[in-house]
Amino acid sequence: MNGWAVVAAGCVVIGYGMFSRRLSTTVLSGPLVFMLVGVAIGPLGLGMLSRAQDPELTRTLLESALVLLLFADAAGIRVRDLRREGFLPLRLLVVGLPATMALGWLAAWPLLPGLGVWELALVAVILAPTDAALGQQAFSNKRVPPLIRGGLSVESGLNDGLALLFFVLALAAAGEGHGHPGVAETFLRALLLSGAIGIAAGWAGASLLRWSLARGWSTSDWRQLLVLAVPAVAYALCLMGEGSGFIGSWAAGLAFGVHLRRAPTGPNLRPEDSDPVRSTTFTERLGLLLASLSFLVFGAVILGPTLQHLTWRMVVYALLALTVIRMLPVVLALIGTGLRVTSVAYIGWFGPRGLASLVFGLLAFEEHLPGGTLLSGVVAVTVGLSVVLHGASAPFLGNRYGSWFTRTLREQPNLRENALAPDETPR
Repeated sequence: MNGWAVVAAGCVVIGYGMFSRRLSTTVLSGPLVFMLVGVAIGPLGLGMLSRAQDPELTRTLLESALVLLLFADAAGIRVRDLRREGFLPLRLLVVGLPATMALGWLAAWPLLPGLGVWELALVAVILAPTDAALGQQAFSNKRVPPLIRGGLSVESGLNDGLALLFFVLALAAAGEGHGHPGVAETFLRALLLSGAIGIAAGWAGASLLRWSLARGWSTSDWRQLLVLAVPAVAYALCLMGEGSGFIGSWAAGLAFGVHLRRAPTGPNLRPEDSDPVRSTTFTERLGLLLASLSFLVFGAVILGPTLQHLTWRMVVYALLALTVIRMLPVVLALIGTGLRVTSVAYIGWFGPRGLASLVFGLLAFEEHLPGGTLLSGVVAVTVGLSVVLHGASAPFLGNRYGSWFTRTLREQPNLRENALAPDETPR
């Protein structure tokens, strides 16, 4: 890698770290800053970084970030988040996610004529999962009711893992006949085998951590490193079995979180020691750093070159993906819930596309499918627009929606959006 590219990346990490609290209330979100710096140091700008110079950098960085965040997000999901007032995330995942894929598939037919049937399906699946990091100000704004914040957080923590199941099958179907494994073999290896490996790895990791904690044999620093090794082991084992390391990492996170929460308290085991959120703090922070650098690399080696060959079809589909294709399924999913139109619109808008879509798009591109270049371009434009639009609108719309909620709650104390008390806010 060009040494100046490393200097630029280090400087933007330092700079954003210095002003992160101030910038968190502005339109300059972290992903936006890193993406813009990436464009500036890429082929469109200073030429410090390009895919030709570092062909493996992009894939390694993006995949590493996604593995860690898949594990940490899944480990942090509590079953009671889905049980207690769980109609919101459950409806968004069970109804909204498949409907988003189906509508995205249909919308792609007239707009992307250069793609085959399964490549069109791939576009829809790749752009279905959401990324909480791109709308963090909207998700974390304390003025937004806990039900909405928690629902969006749980949705983004689970939908990328669920979308993986559809992605590997659609990719297998698109590549069948081009020397790639068929759908049946992919189902067995990528879904069943990888899921089993991931569950076993996560369960074993949590068991070892509980055993060590109960005896007081491990330090807090090394416990964090122990947890970091769990998704790495799950990922590697799945790849050795020719499965999906991402599915394995996600399944490992789910199993790790569920099993660790069952740890009984004792002389050396405090209640907080059985909290997966605390246990995965370092893993999540490292994932955040890698994800931020991923947006820098994305701006340089993917978005920049795509902008040189931009077409109106890419832009139109990207805008539809961020609006109609997201919002209509959300409306369908939330029919009969009692949520106000304002809340449904807020939920529908904050479905940003980010890291998961980037990694899925990169994997599809590297399969050398006939329409791989167009597919990659559509994904890049959609994620780029999402970074700009969702990042810029999150502070403003979060405050506006919070003000509406406070005002309406005074007049109607039984407002459905107020279903969760403040002390019951899901994490």
